[in-house]
Amino acid sequence: MEIEKGSKWVKFGVMESFMRDVFRGIGVPADEAAICADVLITADKFGIDSHGVSRLKPIYYDRIKQGVQLAKTKFEIVRQTPTTAVIDGHNGMGHVIAVRAMELAIKKAKKFGLGMTAVRNSTHYGIAGYHSLMASKAGMIGITGTNARPSVAPTFGVENMMGTNPLTFAIPTDEKFPFLLDCATSITQRGKIEVYAKLNKKMPKGWVIDKKGNSKTDSVAVLRDLVAGTAALVPVGGIGEELGGYKGYGYCAVVEILSAALQQGAYMKMLLGVKDGKKVPYPLGHFFLAINIEAFTSLRSFKQTAGDILRELRASKKMPGAKKIYTAGEKEHLAWLHRKDKGVPLNRETQKEILAMRAELGLHKYKFDF
Repeated sequence: MEIEKGSKWVKFGVMESFMRDVFRGIGVPADEAAICADVLITADKFGIDSHGVSRLKPIYYDRIKQGVQLAKTKFEIVRQTPTTAVIDGHNGMGHVIAVRAMELAIKKAKKFGLGMTAVRNSTHYGIAGYHSLMASKAGMIGITGTNARPSVAPTFGVENMMGTNPLTFAIPTDEKFPFLLDCATSITQRGKIEVYAKLNKKMPKGWVIDKKGNSKTDSVAVLRDLVAGTAALVPVGGIGEELGGYKGYGYCAVVEILSAALQQGAYMKMLLGVKDGKKVPYPLGHFFLAINIEAFTSLRSFKQTAGDILRELRASKKMPGAKKIYTAGEKEHLAWLHRKDKGVPLNRETQKEILAMRAELGLHKYKFDF
């Protein structure tokens, strides 16, 4: 991730503590505030700055103060079998709902080999990889997906119908880091465009299209146009079918269906966050799957085979001029090694947001070098 000129580094411990106090200051219970802060700081530790502290104010702080998201979470199991559960999050904190939903899936998988939970009426749950990694740390395969407010057009379409809809896998290996595939089913995600906008940087062609199907590259304008419905993100594979855009479109639709149909939750245009001209909650849906590896083979053997596969991939012949072949999860691990002593980089816009929240909540014990 490119670091903006003028950014300031803040130690992870300081920033995590600040975020906990911010969440508590707007009504989130202490134990739940700790979960929310941990999810956000993990994104920054992995170098996923689009989903870390930069989202604290615009996505969570502001929405709670606007009344479109609840600070206190009611986690209600509305239907359950030994291996499955349907959960209603009642528009509470998505991080908390997701962590508890994956914990429940893991608990079921420990006893029965597989566990799956589906959630309705939730909110943005941070990086999807955080929740799939919970299963990996428990010696399981973790899978999660979520729908989101409409921003992606179907192949050959120009209307933003579906969310960026990540489909995420975490798989334990015998290496220092697990296999972690955490990415949107769109060619990019809204959070990355938000980062480009804060950097006042143009986007590559082919990420976003207008109503005529032409590429748009002005990141600031695109954020406005996505809300207005006059621009749309493109599925993985790009515009049309030539480079496989229909594949990204198909996977995006899979996540939309599993995030809504299993638990009879909201989908597509129901997630716009506006009704009769007024802001309302984004009642998102998620799903979580935990697969107990020990139900199939020994965990040790599985991790070795998984590690062997990844090592062989990285050792394969490289393209001329390429320095390295990566496997999923490796760049996040390298980002952590680079940042563990430095902390999180805060661009100028995020610095302003942090100072504003500090002033509003009276958190003057935090002294920042900006």
